[in-house]
Amino acid sequence: MTLIGHDLTDSARLCPLEPWQAEEFAAYVDRVRPHLAPWLPWAHSVVDADSARRFLQRYADSQAQDGGRIFGIRVDGRLEGGALFRVFDTPSGICEMGVWLSPEAQGKGLVTRTARHLADWALNTREMHRVEWRVTPSNTRSIAVAKRLGMQHEGTLRESFPFNGTRQDLQIWTLLRATPH
Repeated sequence: MTLIGHDLTDSARLCPLEPWQAEEFAAYVDRVRPHLAPWLPWAHSVVDADSARRFLQRYADSQAQDGGRIFGIRVDGRLEGGALFRVFDTPSGICEMGVWLSPEAQGKGLVTRTARHLADWALNTREMHRVEWRVTPSNTRSIAVAKRLGMQHEGTLRESFPFNGTRQDLQIWTLLRATPH
């Protein structure tokens, strides 16, 4: 199973998102910042091409070490969202994924398709044991994705995430790789 260059729909594709695309990524974040800022810390820190390049370079460096990685979601060739493995720890077999979209691209199942593809790749191709999805309890749309994926809600880390001036709870949803007994 290929991870990138994967068609999500006839018009949407999961593609690499690399440091040389920093200007495009910065413009995307600027365009959708009000939509992303309540949920994603990097929506506050990616403010120009230089900060976008640093952000993307961290993931490029991590991917080179078989760690976290980041992807773009393109709809009709235009960057409309992204996905990442914020954590990809092969020795422990644990990864954490996330997906986001611009408001214009929502309602077409792209987040669910992307998350399902990432989870399948992690569990089946890379044989990770555990895929995590972390979400604030107020992000009901993200929780709905976790449920559509068949994830289990394992619990809530209370006040574990300092963000936007308050300590927020984080729910942990997971998929586990089926292992023979």
